[in-house]
Amino acid sequence: MASSLVQIRLDDDLKAEASALYDALGLDLPTAIRMFIKRSVMVNGIPFSMTLPANEYKATRALRAMQEISEAASAAGVSDMTLDEINAEIDAARTGQNSTGGTAR
Repeated sequence: MASSLVQIRLDDDLKAEASALYDALGLDLPTAIRMFIKRSVMVNGIPFSMTLPANEYKATRALRAMQEISEAASAAGVSDMTLDEINAEIDAARTGQNSTGGTAR
């Protein structure tokens, strides 16, 4: 089968990052590009969604939520509970009892 040479220009940093990524996946950059083109032909278009997400996910939001949960646990006096104590609270809540044996509210 005859083949053609395709050349593209990439920012050096982008090429290095992409090459490192594909290398970690066991691919070289030319193979990854060939895979993209073959998949594009298979799906008759771009092989991934090209829409902007409604709400951009940010890891900082998740970290902030974890900090808020930690602060709330400290304020409630439960931040130093052991795993056994946490599991006892969960079991009590499931059975309708609080950890002191009374009925849960």
